[in-house]
Amino acid sequence: MNVERTSVGLDVHARSVVATGLDSVTGEVFKTTLVPEHSAVIDWLRTLPGPVATTYEAGPTGYGLYRALSAAGIRCEIAAPSKLNRPSGDRVKTDARDALLLAQLLQVGQIVSVRVPSIERESARDLVRSREDVRGDLMRARHRVSKLLLRHGHVYYGGHAWTGAHHAWLRRIRFELPGTRAAFEADSRQSSSRSLAATGSMPTSRRWPRIPSSPRWCATCAACGGSRR
Repeated sequence: MNVERTSVGLDVHARSVVATGLDSVTGEVFKTTLVPEHSAVIDWLRTLPGPVATTYEAGPTGYGLYRALSAAGIRCEIAAPSKLNRPSGDRVKTDARDALLLAQLLQVGQIVSVRVPSIERESARDLVRSREDVRGDLMRARHRVSKLLLRHGHVYYGGHAWTGAHHAWLRRIRFELPGTRAAFEADSRQSSSRSLAATGSMPTSRRWPRIPSSPRWCATCAACGGSRR
């Protein structure tokens, strides 16, 4: 059971925050729509009968609001969306209804919270995700180059692909038609890991080792490395 007087559900989006508060003493319901500025949300919460507790669903807006509320001394729970107890048969989903449901679940202590990572852990996640995304882009560009060359009868027999010799071979290929030439040149530029690193698109080896070698992540990275085949 929630110990705070007012329970507030926040339906957080990129450009708006729909809020519903429930006063457990008087039964009064408070509703508003706010801009997604942390200060605006905090200022409105401070107008409610205190103490106040809040909750919102985990999602693409991240943990910034949670950290701002916690720093302001307002308890906040980030709810796991898959664990919300929605009424059976309730298929009408609006921002206001979502905020009300969150407030009701928080009031009776039925919010299943997700684990909020530290700022350092979230930073490491950002770098890992960025590296994996760029690597995926690199693989897709190489696939497009290979298939385009195959369609036009160009096949490399000089050893492993995407080596220095292979890139030199690619640079010697010319296409007369402007459409094919433009497509080949664009994908060829993206297919080089060196060119990605030079433009800043690929996390480089200078920055990447700082995370695995730091004391904070050394044990975790060693364990993950030991599990590779």
